[in-house]
Amino acid sequence: MLTVLTADRLLTATETVELPSIWIEDGRISQITSQPSSAVPANATHLDYSGHMLAPAYLDIHIHGAAGHDVMEGTAESLQSVGRFLATRGVGSFLPTTVTAPLDATLRALEGIADAIESQEPSTGAKPLGIHLEGPFVSHAKRGVHPAESIVGPSIALFDQFWQASRGHIRLMTIAPELPHALEVIEHAAKLGVRSSMGHSNATAQQTQEAIHAGARSATHTFNAMRALDHREPGILGTVLDQEELFAEIICDGIHVAPEIVRLFLKAKGPERGILVTDGMSATGMPDGTYMLGKFEVQVANGRALSHGALAGSVLTMDLAVRNLVAFTDASWQIATRMASQNPAHMLGLDKHCGTLAVGHAADINVLTKDGLIAATFLNGKQHSL
Repeated sequence: MLTVLTADRLLTATETVELPSIWIEDGRISQITSQPSSAVPANATHLDYSGHMLAPAYLDIHIHGAAGHDVMEGTAESLQSVGRFLATRGVGSFLPTTVTAPLDATLRALEGIADAIESQEPSTGAKPLGIHLEGPFVSHAKRGVHPAESIVGPSIALFDQFWQASRGHIRLMTIAPELPHALEVIEHAAKLGVRSSMGHSNATAQQTQEAIHAGARSATHTFNAMRALDHREPGILGTVLDQEELFAEIICDGIHVAPEIVRLFLKAKGPERGILVTDGMSATGMPDGTYMLGKFEVQVANGRALSHGALAGSVLTMDLAVRNLVAFTDASWQIATRMASQNPAHMLGLDKHCGTLAVGHAADINVLTKDGLIAATFLNGKQHSL
């Protein structure tokens, strides 16, 4: 069956296409044209979204949970619940993200997430594409809410334990590059196709440069849990902002990072290397109250998630992060949606799987109002119920 979506504009990574038509067959994009709605074949199911924009479904590479569930539960049910909620906010794919925990709890979570990823059950929401391992290779000095007693120094042997438990599904790892043996682990992970993201770190500029040389590709929630910028010792933050080839995450909620800093971030990283993430936790989409992040409690009120007075993830959703970026920086919708889709996919090497609307790719498509609100989301060509 042929389905054709038409709208006012199509937002791609490099341009805006006027009057687009996206043809969908068997869950994949079979054709993209720029032509009036009258050119749609008579035998097609025509969904006309006049006054709207079409964009790739979003990819959240840093999310701990949502809808009352934490990915450390490590069950198919928890990941399905998270995925269903994310799809209502325009997310088509995500990386379930761990948090520092006792070794046995981390291994159990990795095994459970791997089971869910490999499950053949049809998905009714956003798809988990792999795992983001955040912790335990973080700095005590910049641990944030990661429990100190479970932080462990990097080692190839321990990474291999995580890799085996995940059955090769780790795609991204947050690591503090200044820690002993961190460079060896970054190089080892890179050989397995795992991207390393520098974060929860007190690294100097030189230590950060060494990690980039070893293969680090990105930075985790830039500005947060990082050595402060100094004009004589730029540290990890100054290096992340300066290095053009390096990708960098940002939590664009106006709480973790002020709007002025978001503008600085966009000027430094440009639309090609900035990545929007939520760092969302189990309270995302839920009423204020007490929730879990891994093994510890987090109090959520008025949009803030706190544990012992420190920020503990967020309740930000990706559709709001996109709208916030436009509001804070006056960036175009094309740039904002790119930072939530194509950029994270490119950093992970998943361009052919998500983040881009192209012939042959899965029809994971967001329909946006002129104000960036989600009007509809299509996953594998099927409209998801909001």
